[in-house]
Amino acid sequence: MSTTIAIMQPYLFPYLGYFQLVAAVDKFVFYDDVNYICGGWINRNRINLNGEPFFFTVPLAKASSFRKINEIEIIPDRCWKEKICRTMRHAYAKAPFFRSAIQLFEDVINSDDDFIAAMAKNSIKQVASHLRLNTKFIATSTTYNNGNLSGAERVVDICRIETAARYVNLVGGKALYQTQQFSDSKVTLNFLSPELKPLQPVPGRFHRGLSIIDLLMHYNVDTIREMLSLVTLENACTGQVQDIRNGNFHVQ
Repeated sequence: MSTTIAIMQPYLFPYLGYFQLVAAVDKFVFYDDVNYICGGWINRNRINLNGEPFFFTVPLAKASSFRKINEIEIIPDRCWKEKICRTMRHAYAKAPFFRSAIQLFEDVINSDDDFIAAMAKNSIKQVASHLRLNTKFIATSTTYNNGNLSGAERVVDICRIETAARYVNLVGGKALYQTQQFSDSKVTLNFLSPELKPLQPVPGRFHRGLSIIDLLMHYNVDTIREMLSLVTLENACTGQVQDIRNGNFHVQ
């Protein structure tokens, strides 16, 4: 069987679109040995607090864009963990699926992870398991030994190593890749466009792109799994757009 893969940096409890990408592939590669992005989504995300988007942040030691993601340590202090958990409990105490979602969140935040890459990867894996996704996770830092490559060249090399027939990227990364580079390697390049609108109304003001935690608080697993399929795939070579809701989707 042909393999479909995606490659993304590990983010902390990322938004629905990230998990739509996870659900669309057989193997999901964590790009964890590239430079850390200050002010990005690796150590922080947003929830709905009193009707407005609110950032929760894991504090880091000596975070720098000159260091690799998997090299950056988390500040080992119980105080910030307790504060984040209190904020999350205050924000969602009345949500219908509060108990299961807060347990998942606190298990990750209170883990013994020393590095932000480990905690971010753990947050994604735990959510994927909760949503019953069968996607296999791999990290570039421990698997491919091709850190000398960068950009599309490294992506294509990972596809080669995994014998992948298809590579899927979120549509926001269109400008990063040339179709010819993939077709020369016999890899089909696809761009996934997520749909972030919930299937059912969320109490209070709705904000797109919040952490997946927001959805876990308000919806059961089956409803969120249905949301995972609300995407389209565009073949970068032919321009053909496929509505995943019509089938051929990896959610199992």
